Amino acid sequence: MRLIALFALAALVGFAQDSKKDKRQAATERIVQGSVYDSNDKFVNGAVVQLKDLRSLQVRSFITQENGAYHFSGLKVDNDYQLKADFKGYTSGWKTLSVFDTRKEPVVNLKLEKKQ
Repeated sequence: MRLIALFALAALVGFAQDSKKDKRQAATERIVQGSVYDSNDKFVNGAVVQLKDLRSLQVRSFITQENGAYHFSGLKVDNDYQLKADFKGYTSGWKTLSVFDTRKEPVVNLKLEKKQ
């Protein structure tokens, strides 16, 4: 009986520690999302959105879904990021998501223009 009680207590302690870790992690991470539009303000499905971490220079990509939507999660709140979209000879150019933007889920929409 004591053995079962010890296992139950260990499980509760582990769950409480995981919950605290999740809350700390949530406080240091954020999500960015948005949509990609063409020059006529129509959604672009299949565009490639790149996210560059300006600290590590790591680049992640996302192919837009229905309604030109994209999202990136697990971003550090203390890093700057750049975003851009490309599609069939069109680009949005780079947009910066700064550490000074304190929103947990900022929306960054990207508009495509002809590459020069």
